[in-house]
Amino acid sequence: MTMVDERRVALDRGASVTARRYGGGPSPLATLVLAHGAGAGQSSEFMVGFATGLAARGLDVVTFNFPFTERGKKLPDPQPVLEACYRAVLADVVADAAGGSRPLFIGGKSLGGRMASHLAAARDVGDAVTEAWWDRLRGLVFLGYPLHPPGKPQQVRVSHLPHINHPMLVVQGARDAFGTAAELRLFFDVLDAPCEIYTVEQGNHSLEVPKRSGLRQADVNAAAQDRIVAWITECLGSATGGRTRRSP
Repeated sequence: MTMVDERRVALDRGASVTARRYGGGPSPLATLVLAHGAGAGQSSEFMVGFATGLAARGLDVVTFNFPFTERGKKLPDPQPVLEACYRAVLADVVADAAGGSRPLFIGGKSLGGRMASHLAAARDVGDAVTEAWWDRLRGLVFLGYPLHPPGKPQQVRVSHLPHINHPMLVVQGARDAFGTAAELRLFFDVLDAPCEIYTVEQGNHSLEVPKRSGLRQADVNAAAQDRIVAWITECLGSATGGRTRRSP
């Protein structure tokens, strides 16, 4: 059974958010910090399911709520607030003695993954707290990257991506309304940083497949989790972070 620890992470002006650590066993491969999307917090079935599944496969997984979720609101905070919260969580993670100098991966579902990408693209040079997690950062994992708003494919959110130097794994549904796996390849395959797009066939923005597909959702999620752990293992075993692009 996966051990889950809950704690408070302090933010500016006396505020705080809840974070959870899903233990990856006695010798975790790495720590993966996953932020939730705009529609639901860390207690959602999706976030708990992926955190539990990845922890069972040997990763320490940390999830957390953004301030708007902690307040019970539906409208996301402005981007600077979201980024500041994510940085505070990363500072808390690297300050935890239990984690030692374990390799670090960051990412999240939809909005949460996009915030992780902004942190990786624009680190604060000279900031000691940032340096602490930056030195341990090995890659990024996106669960449904929001390439564009639904129905607005011209409004792509990619201008910061070329500034990311770390390997990236994008787990994307083939029919994601925020950007299909095929659409993502147009932008991610040309980046200098190594990037893999793992396609969930018939999957939507939450990687859900229709019942008529004949696929079991549990099997779809398990396969994605298997690939995430395998990809992280490859990153840690390769000096270049694994530059081979794969499109399962």
